[in-house]
Amino acid sequence: MDEAIFFDTVRQGLWVAVITSFPILAVALLAGVTVGLFQALTSIQELTLTFVPKLAAIVVVFWMSMGFMAQTLVSFFQDRIVPLIVGG
Repeated sequence: MDEAIFFDTVRQGLWVAVITSFPILAVALLAGVTVGLFQALTSIQELTLTFVPKLAAIVVVFWMSMGFMAQTLVSFFQDRIVPLIVGG
C-alpha cells in the first residue's frame, strides 16, 4: 500500500469521526453551558444537576442521529475500506 493512500484513508477516517461525533459534542457543550449558567444564577451547586441534563440531552441526540451516524460509517467502510482490503 502506498503511503499516500494510507494517509488519505486515515484523514478520511478522522473526518468521519469528527462528523459523526459533532452532534453529540455540540449538544453536550450547549447543555453544559446552559446548566452552568443556571447554577451560577441560582447559586445551586448540586452535582447531579450538571450530570443528568447533559446525559439526557446526549441520549436524545444520539437516538435522533443514529441513522446518520450509521449511514456515514457504513458508507466510509464500503467506499473506502472494503476496496482497499479487496484490492490489496
